Amino acid sequence: MEALISELKSHPGPSVLVCSLLFRVVHRLLQRLPVPKVVKQDDFRSWKWRNLSVSMVHSLLTGTWAVSCVVIWPETLRNIHSYHTPLSYLLVCVSTGYFVQDAGDIILTGHARGSWEFLLHHAMVIWCFLYALYTQLYIAGGVIALFVEVNSITLHLRLMLKLAGAQASPTYRLNKLINLFTYITFRLSTQFYLTWYIIHNLPILEQGGYFLVTIMVMNIMILIYFYRLLRADFLPRSKHYVGQNGTHNNNSKKFLND
Repeated sequence: MEALISELKSHPGPSVLVCSLLFRVVHRLLQRLPVPKVVKQDDFRSWKWRNLSVSMVHSLLTGTWAVSCVVIWPETLRNIHSYHTPLSYLLVCVSTGYFVQDAGDIILTGHARGSWEFLLHHAMVIWCFLYALYTQLYIAGGVIALFVEVNSITLHLRLMLKLAGAQASPTYRLNKLINLFTYITFRLSTQFYLTWYIIHNLPILEQGGYFLVTIMVMNIMILIYFYRLLRADFLPRSKHYVGQNGTHNNNSKKFLND
């Protein structure tokens, strides 16, 4: 393990590219799994299902990994600036590879215009994570930031159920409650802690101003997504866009924005 981490630290850029290629292999392997019939009938749904499948693997892996790192090494929470372990460095490297792969998938498949919010998010994450990998600073911060992937598990499941036309299923109703809980516990709380830490320690943090601006932009995005989530799942609204067979009458991209 020490030899591997030493090699990663010596060549962080190429290491991220290797991780990105590994996620691309995962993408290819997941295409062999069965897909709901309603998903196959729409090109955008088919692409989104494949994209979400890889994202689900990333969230299951890195969300569990990040929480485990903090449980085993509590110092991660107290010193997000300079503390890290070999496994936490590897985690940030692997996750950066995923975001590079996902950004490439969005752009190369022609969905950049409709997914510009995700690309903006990915660009900020990739820059911050690459800075951490090259300087070996803020690795612990990256680990804490990946707590949001616990919520991403239920977010991805929610979208996949919508793609399959299963919004009326008991699974969707249960997941939306769990999703609300994990959004508050792992996404909003994580962002609040990171924001507080940066503001509290701003005078002594390298590139502190940049990271503060970045996290404020992310905070705005996350609050907007939270509002959309509450509006779609918990506030009464017209469901004219959903047909009897579970498909939608409006554009697929608009359908998935809710």
